[in-house]
Amino acid sequence: MHAVRPLPAYLVKRYHGWRATDYTENHAWYERLAEEGQRPRTMLITCCDSRIQWSSIFGAETGEFFIHRNIANLVPPYQPDGALHGTSAAVEYAVTSLHVSNIVVLGHSNCGGVKGCHDMCQGHAPELEDESSFVGRWMDLLRPKYALVEDIADEAERLEALEKQCVLASLENLLTFPFVAQGVTEDRLALHGLWHHIAKGGLEVYDPTRDGFAPL
Repeated sequence: MHAVRPLPAYLVKRYHGWRATDYTENHAWYERLAEEGQRPRTMLITCCDSRIQWSSIFGAETGEFFIHRNIANLVPPYQPDGALHGTSAAVEYAVTSLHVSNIVVLGHSNCGGVKGCHDMCQGHAPELEDESSFVGRWMDLLRPKYALVEDIADEAERLEALEKQCVLASLENLLTFPFVAQGVTEDRLALHGLWHHIAKGGLEVYDPTRDGFAPL
């Protein structure tokens, strides 16, 4: 594979820094994790966006969260058709093998995937409409929610509303998985929806009693 190249020097330097500090100071904990396996209580589904530093937001320790990241933190509906389903596989493993108690869907401001869906729905993104676009076909999952926000006049407000609808779409689709629905019904599993404002450092949580997001 001639496309593979040596690791960039700055990453090598950072690894050696981590090995000399964090690992050295906590090597017993890492050894325990390796020997006993992982026991995360929470699965976090969030966006690939590099600006979402979930470990800092929640002060996460190694082994505490089971993480899945994809474009726009979307969960597709349950579809056992024998095809390749990375997100669905992660959900299945978290619930049926790791027995997590919580699944958190974390959306965010200025989401490029959501903006792409918004632009497709307005007819402004022909490159995403092409059948060969992986991003476009993935963001089709959010298209039905556009009808709920299209009457919002201000574009920034419309995009924020669609980002939050993206979180809700994932929560709704999670409940189409039989093992998720059963866990919720039996009170062994709880679902949570969050939206993070990158610039302001804000975090809003979905409140089903008022069908809206409220600041934490």
